[in-house]
This record gives sequence, structure tokens and C-alpha cells, in this order.
Amino acid sequence: MQPTILRLPVVKSESGLSRSTIYLRITQGLWTKPISLGARAVGWPAHEVASLNAARIAGKSNEEIKNLVIKLEAARKTLA
Repeated sequence: MQPTILRLPVVKSESGLSRSTIYLRITQGLWTKPISLGARAVGWPAHEVASLNAARIAGKSNEEIKNLVIKLEAARKTLA
């Protein structure tokens, strides 16, 4: 499966969250940090957005989602 990077408009559409809510959740540790695509562009791996949406749908607690965020961001370092 080819890794896909989603830009903010798609992330907003798929999550149902506003830009400000996404960035608020990043500061709260409830959403993964974006990856840099260039000087003025960022995006999120599609599988991370899907995992976070699935966790919310499953009714996971904020603590469980924070742990998921930590695991997802740590997994980025193993990709090469």
C-alpha cells in the first residue's frame, strides 16, 4: 500500500474537525503533529488520520488517544 499524505482540507473533511480544533488537539496531544512538505506546506499520513478517527468512533478515552498519538509519531521514525 502506497503511503499517502493528506493536506489540511482533506484532514478537515475526513475528521469533521475545524483547523483550529485540529491544532488545539495537537497541543493537547490528541492529534499527531503534521509533517513538513516544504517551506509552507504540511500534511498528515492518511493512516494516522484513519487511526485517530477509528479511535474516536470506538469511544477511546483521551488518555488512550494520547497513547495512540505517541505510538503513531514513534512509528514515523521507523519508516525509511
